[in-house]
Amino acid sequence: MTAETKGITGATGTTEAAEAAETTARYTEATLDELRNQGDPLADETVAAMFERGEVSDFNTLMRFFTTAGHRLPEGLPQSAASYLEATGMPPAWVDWDIMERARLFFMDNAAHINTGLSFAAMPATYAVPRVAELLASTHSMDYPSRRMANTGQFVTYLMQTNAFEEGSKFIPAAQKVRLLHAAVRHHLTRSGRWDSERDGVPLCQEDMIGGQICFSILVLDAMHRLGVHMSEEGAEAYYYAWRVVGSILGCDMAAAPDNLTEARAYADLYLLRNLGPSEEGVRLNNQLMRMYEDVVPGTLFDPIVPATIRYLVGDTIAGWLQIPRSPWDTAAKAVPLVLGVLETIEDSSPLGEWALDKAGSLVSGFELASLTRGRVMQYAIPEELKSDYGLRSQQARNQRWVPPAPTSVGAN
Repeated sequence: MTAETKGITGATGTTEAAEAAETTARYTEATLDELRNQGDPLADETVAAMFERGEVSDFNTLMRFFTTAGHRLPEGLPQSAASYLEATGMPPAWVDWDIMERARLFFMDNAAHINTGLSFAAMPATYAVPRVAELLASTHSMDYPSRRMANTGQFVTYLMQTNAFEEGSKFIPAAQKVRLLHAAVRHHLTRSGRWDSERDGVPLCQEDMIGGQICFSILVLDAMHRLGVHMSEEGAEAYYYAWRVVGSILGCDMAAAPDNLTEARAYADLYLLRNLGPSEEGVRLNNQLMRMYEDVVPGTLFDPIVPATIRYLVGDTIAGWLQIPRSPWDTAAKAVPLVLGVLETIEDSSPLGEWALDKAGSLVSGFELASLTRGRVMQYAIPEELKSDYGLRSQQARNQRWVPPAPTSVGAN
């Protein structure tokens, strides 16, 4: 995934150059080293208290009935959890709602393209960070990558709904649970003796939390650009802004997180340069991911387009690290921008064409999410333990796909 660094200097020269130098200087090896040793104090303290008091099982059970913002918290919640949920139940005070509305419209206009970027670029890129791949391989849920994809897809869908931050939304409760899930993984790995803290810092550290925000924003925009998708600078900035809001809600240190796309590019360049590399866990996780994508589409005729599309979007270097096979379909993947270019021309020149393509994109995105979740509401739970080892079943049978749990009476509403 070679980042396309924008040309920041031009005819005006010195001003742009000075701004670029200032942005670059904000992120250094020392800066990211410091972030590598920082976690999320509020969530970490909450999780530690629940484990110390043996309250995790009760919390997970009660959280299945807390899915909508504005509802009263379930009776019997651990005090530490109740305090955490009350403290994190509102969006940041600094949110610009006009920009968030632009982000929502950008998502509606590009839903299928964004999902493609998430599925075929951002997700594989996270597996090419060995430290992150090792961490993901330690969780039970990664035996079934469809679960992570379903969680991510549902999370983004919740985020881009008109009432995402209002009473009645499902986004805020989902984000609160994800933040605790991350803290639980830190809790387990820190105490397991299997995590090299001297080399890798804190599990799911601030460097990686901000890096995740970057992967799901700027790398998705990069993938869309590579696919030839038309998008405005304003729309791209709004989409990044939405993920910046998400980062804040998920516990990222906003004093360190990039403020805009230019800073995000500087962070991404340094983060990827210092962290990307091959690993056995990354190869296995990506193989599972590709098999899951192939299972979503009926038949086997188009299966080779999955690795070809990932290779096209992440580049040959990362594809090599993930051992993505080459095939004649690699050439076909390069033709995708031409096809999308024709469709974009139709969309730009015809209101009816714009409506039809937006509707088709929405239906495709809905089909992708429905095929992963099987129409059920995904639940986030704190893992009470991690896998006994970092290994993954390398030959997972194709019929061992994870099946979401039955919907609860609350989740079905």
